[in-house]
Amino acid sequence: MPQFLYVARTASGQDVTGTLTAGSRRETLLALAERSLFPLRVEPVEERAALRHWLPRRRIKAQAVATNLAQLADLLQNGVPLLKSLEILAEQATQPELAEVFSTLRDLVAEGVALDAAMARRPDVFNELAISMVRAGAEGAFLEDALKRTADFLELQEELKWRVVGAMAYPAFLAVAGTCVVFVLVVFFVPKFAELFARLEQQGGGLPAATVALLWLSDALGRYGLFLAAAIGLGFVWLRKAVRTERGRLLADRFKLKIPIAGPIFLNSAVSRFCRVLGTLLKNGVPLLKALSIASDSAGNRVLAMAIRASAENISSGESLSRPLADCGLIPRPIMAMISVAEESNTLDTVLVSIADGLDRKIGRQLDIMVRLVEPVMLLVMGTVILFVLVALLLPVFDMSATMS
Repeated sequence: MPQFLYVARTASGQDVTGTLTAGSRRETLLALAERSLFPLRVEPVEERAALRHWLPRRRIKAQAVATNLAQLADLLQNGVPLLKSLEILAEQATQPELAEVFSTLRDLVAEGVALDAAMARRPDVFNELAISMVRAGAEGAFLEDALKRTADFLELQEELKWRVVGAMAYPAFLAVAGTCVVFVLVVFFVPKFAELFARLEQQGGGLPAATVALLWLSDALGRYGLFLAAAIGLGFVWLRKAVRTERGRLLADRFKLKIPIAGPIFLNSAVSRFCRVLGTLLKNGVPLLKALSIASDSAGNRVLAMAIRASAENISSGESLSRPLADCGLIPRPIMAMISVAEESNTLDTVLVSIADGLDRKIGRQLDIMVRLVEPVMLLVMGTVILFVLVALLLPVFDMSATMS
């Protein structure tokens, strides 16, 4: 059935917005009347989406999502019903896109859809971690705590993200500036020496290999540079679409774990999220198998999630948690030792959260080391490329000078 976006006025004179699923515009008006709402504007969502397709759309930041989830937790904790809380968040949202998101959530919840299922319909706003935590909170009767923890997780991830972005600003500038300099040298500067090199080749009988390679590269970029740029752009678009598929995400997550230096950071981040979510669920009384299913979805890595689900099958047959998890080979041995001891002492929920805190501190140190290595590596790479260009240009001149002397 089609959806209709409405702007209506309440009996107290407040304007509210939202969406309704109805067979026609008339049914939408009747549904609004049953809610004691006076419709000001009703339009199909498809028409509005078609209009917005040609307009720039602001991206909803993770910080804004975290703030609103924390506010939702405060409202629920103080006794405000879920529907009313979502309506309040929609009305006070400063960003129209965010107001639309919470209006849609309110309407879906009013129609009987669970909050986590409603959030899952907007994967561009709510990630898997948020959806999994809300699902667990709704099933375990600790929704307010789950929302607060989700907001904390999102804020922590955003802090790490901007920490990396800020540290990578200078290396990125070096990479862009160095690439532009090399491109200008190869495409516009090197061809001016082509005639001179041709004469030197006739007189001396040949050019150095570096000079021949540089001339070939300059000619290729001059002739096919636009086609190469278009091919790279199309390849990037295709790669983005491929990664969005289930198989593509699995291959991408497997590749991430094999990247030097960055691979351990991705793995520790996934293990940290898994341990924190699992510990939180167990602390709130969620059964182990159900907690494992939810925590595996929130890990953010398909490879680790598959290993956790395979471990859950062994746990259902009577084994402990540590043995099947250790068999997957992804979780470090020190962590597995801590989990094993925690199982024996019946403190698994507390130890898992402590493991996540320790991994987060370790990830911060690893990020600092990686960022500090990127800058000298980038300088070395750019310096080597520019040195190669200069040497390739000067070698024939040196050879000619040696021959003349």
